[in-house]
Amino acid sequence: MQLRYNFRVYPTPGQRTALARAFGCARVVYNDGLAARQAVRAAGLPYIKDSALQTQVITTAKKTSERAWLGEVSSVVLVQALSDLHTAYRNFFSSVTGTRKGPKVAAPRFRSRKDTRQSIRLTRNGFSLRSNGRLYAAKIGELRVAWSRALPSNPSSVTITRDSAGRYFASFVVVTDDQPLPPTGTEVGIDLGLATFAVLSDGKTIASPRFLRQAERRLRKAQKSLSRKDNGSKNRARARIRVAKAHAGVADTRRDWAHKHSTQIIRDNQAVFVEDLSIKGLARTRLAKSVHDAGWGMFTRMLEEKAARYGRYFAKVDRWFPSTRLCSACGVVSDKKPLHVREWTCMCGTTHDRDVNAAKNVLAAGQAERLNACGGTVSPAA
Repeated sequence: MQLRYNFRVYPTPGQRTALARAFGCARVVYNDGLAARQAVRAAGLPYIKDSALQTQVITTAKKTSERAWLGEVSSVVLVQALSDLHTAYRNFFSSVTGTRKGPKVAAPRFRSRKDTRQSIRLTRNGFSLRSNGRLYAAKIGELRVAWSRALPSNPSSVTITRDSAGRYFASFVVVTDDQPLPPTGTEVGIDLGLATFAVLSDGKTIASPRFLRQAERRLRKAQKSLSRKDNGSKNRARARIRVAKAHAGVADTRRDWAHKHSTQIIRDNQAVFVEDLSIKGLARTRLAKSVHDAGWGMFTRMLEEKAARYGRYFAKVDRWFPSTRLCSACGVVSDKKPLHVREWTCMCGTTHDRDVNAAKNVLAAGQAERLNACGGTVSPAA
């Protein structure tokens, strides 16, 4: 499978200038290609082939006085920027025709120079890893990389990114084999929540870290300072960086926390089942800030990806499954329970913790669906 390994990069002032030039040239080539395709479509002419478009907006454009500065950056950067446009169009056409799974994909849009996040991509003929531990990028130089771990194989491409906080990262694409973990005899169902981030069917709980809530005071102070600065001033630019760094710190902490807990769950269990929550719908309620702060989508995506990598089984249970109202002891479905009801007693006499009962039902439903998918038989009580 293909994996991405992300590392922090520390360019020198001169290299930052070269990277800014590469970001700008890649953006111009992308926009020129998009404008050419839109002009052809408006005129009712046939679709331009990818090779012809590359000749028009890169090879021929370099010979003109208006675009002669495209030659100051590596041609690999320009070709890959145009490749991104081709991929965006293919995804759009596949989405329109219904051959692409998942949510609908919009048509490609022009890239703005005001975007705080910029990136370029280099293939094998545009970069190399030096023996001194540095990353050489064509027409940029040797970049100092903060290596936190070794790459499992030679990377096929690298994406150099500058985020909204002004930090630089190098993301390597490597091909690696699956790394199955030793099998275990345990399976777990997970009930996600806000007061408690997750309750497992074995009774274990994961407390909700609430990273955004903890940083709200610092963020509020930085955002108020930003709102008082004049538009276009250097003070406003510096204030914007401070706000971006504060948000980046929250996002990085949340991502690191989710990686550690998802890895632990995958290591301990052979199969993991979670409820298929409608996160977009919940994010439109009065609990929107807490829902976004929890990061359920990122957490479940990590579980799914790591399960595939380490030879575990992962599945989502239908969101309409009554995991809260169903008695995990006798199987009777009771009335709806308000959120303030944390414990309830079934008519069979069993007293349930709301979240633990839901996690047990998610586990049972996931196991039943797994048996059905494998052609097994499931008893009516299941």
